[in-house]
Amino acid sequence: MGLPHVAETLNWGHHLVYWAGDREMGGRMFAMTDLDGSGMGVLSFHCGAERFHELIENEAIVPTPYLAKAFWVTLERWDALRPREIEQELRRAHELIFEKLPNRTKTVLRLPESERKKIIRGRRKLVAARSSQTAAGKKAASASSRAPKPRKGSRKK
Repeated sequence: MGLPHVAETLNWGHHLVYWAGDREMGGRMFAMTDLDGSGMGVLSFHCGAERFHELIENEAIVPTPYLAKAFWVTLERWDALRPREIEQELRRAHELIFEKLPNRTKTVLRLPESERKKIIRGRRKLVAARSSQTAAGKKAASASSRAPKPRKGSRKK
């Protein structure tokens, strides 16, 4: 399909998630596929308010659980739409989500690829460092909460 600035990640064990922009740089998901077929449908995507109501009139297209308020739909099977229509819907989903990206994210995405990759690598390192600090902080807080506390009524004199 060749959409610009698309990243893919495997989330929730078996969902291939498509992002407009890199996730660590403030990108947002615009579609996802269920890889093992254990979910409700085969493809979910953002479609916008106007298109949402048109699409759910199709018996094989339903509102996506937990994301319907954000105008996401799920194809219950691949033949719910023709392949060309699926491609058009995914392009539209990408455009709608890309428009909503923060300006700073769009600025980074407009940079030459080498600069963009350098910034994304730096951002990933920062996120990893923060998450390890958060984990260490929680561990320390947990240890201090286990320390014996003075009983009520016992005073130091």
